[in-house]
Amino acid sequence: MTAPQLQLIGISKGFPGVQALSDVQFDLKAGEIHALMGENGAGKSTLIKILCGAQPPDSGQILIDGAAVSIGSPVVAGELGISPVHQELSLEPYLSIAENIFLGRQPVNRLGFIDRRQMLTAAREVLGELGVDLDPSAIVGRLSIAERQVVAIARAVSTCARFMIFDEPTSSLTRRESDLLLQMIRRLRDQGVGIIYISHRMEEIFELCDRVTVLRDGKFVATRDVASITLDDLVRMIVGRSIAAAAPRRQTKTGDVVLEVRGLSKRGLLKDISFDLHRGEILGLSGLVGAGRTELARALFGDLVPERGEIRINGERVDIRTPRQAIAAGIGLVPEDRKEEGLVLAQSVMANIGMPQLNLFSRLGVISARRERDLAERYVQDLAIRTPSVDQNAMYLSGGNQQRVVIAKWLATKPKILIVDEPTRGVDIGAKAELHALLRDLAADGMAILMISSDMPEVLAVSDRILVMHQGRLAGELSAENATQEAVMSFAMGLGARI
Repeated sequence: MTAPQLQLIGISKGFPGVQALSDVQFDLKAGEIHALMGENGAGKSTLIKILCGAQPPDSGQILIDGAAVSIGSPVVAGELGISPVHQELSLEPYLSIAENIFLGRQPVNRLGFIDRRQMLTAAREVLGELGVDLDPSAIVGRLSIAERQVVAIARAVSTCARFMIFDEPTSSLTRRESDLLLQMIRRLRDQGVGIIYISHRMEEIFELCDRVTVLRDGKFVATRDVASITLDDLVRMIVGRSIAAAAPRRQTKTGDVVLEVRGLSKRGLLKDISFDLHRGEILGLSGLVGAGRTELARALFGDLVPERGEIRINGERVDIRTPRQAIAAGIGLVPEDRKEEGLVLAQSVMANIGMPQLNLFSRLGVISARRERDLAERYVQDLAIRTPSVDQNAMYLSGGNQQRVVIAKWLATKPKILIVDEPTRGVDIGAKAELHALLRDLAADGMAILMISSDMPEVLAVSDRILVMHQGRLAGELSAENATQEAVMSFAMGLGARI
């Protein structure tokens, strides 16, 4: 390979109470896919924000083609050929694919008006370069998550980016969708684009990447050729220790039925959904993106009102039409999008954990800060949330620690039923094992858990039973003992029990 075109040397960055980066180095070559890895809180996000001009470093240098550059804003980063594709996609849902691709850069005609025909043609050419067939006039809000990822990539490609950054691009995609996205990334590499790839999915690193750089506690650990290391080597680099083998499947001791769902239907979304959930059970819910999994969670939590069907909790029929009614009935929901739906980012860890039950901390409308703090500190300790204090705003926590705050918020309500939608999305390998152990412990204590996940190994490893959805229907049910990836995918694709 050629010499590095992009170099970060001695990068350091501190925040009040936290040293996010200390003397970190990283480099990227043309036509290379370079993985950036580390546990949540290791400093990956801070390093990327510095590279993209969202934050200035306290010290260190950034070199492009050997010359020092100052990246004072995202606009400057774009001018230098640096383009990120973030985990939380920043697309405008009410605009078309073409409008999103060229937002702020729309071609204009001689009269100064937007030339929509030229924009549609250019968008079609960019999508063609990526090997995908999407209608550039389609509205982004009607696309699947996988298709929105394609639009975000197309927008970056349209800027003629030299360096692209992918942050957990497959975290909400099925295996089939992930494979298509990885093919697209390889195509960019073959065109000479240098790619920084951030993912907690180990199989992707070994399948896709040329080199890997690991950060730990804000410090540079090592850069290695992926071909020269093993999975165990990489895990030790990331966490500083060996991760124990996956816990053996627990002997399930489920109790009485806690949740009964019968004939739940919503036009175009859910079709005659019926199932039971037992006390002490982890019930996995699998299916392709768009199959109706999240819609089912929303219906159970009162965020989506079904047209038909009934819900019973502990044998009693309940009418759940709002989240407030769901909470009162003993249901908690850890949503798929923690930043948009799970947290108030500008509020403290303490405020977020106590938010669903402020009535317990208040008297005559006055909140008892002491009781709220005691609760928050207990869950910060129990869930090992890494934060300088419970007064830290949630926006400053890493993704994995933000997820733990969301879980803590609902555990504090003492729910009978906990719905977790993509519980380990964007979470590192060490934290993922801890969250799986937490779910098992909660089930062992008698909680009924409905776990929605696109991560097939997670579904197979954690679930006691698995329900599979296809086009808004329950396509099949599998016991833990009989579940295989092939069997789950057969149901998910509407093929029935053919495998």
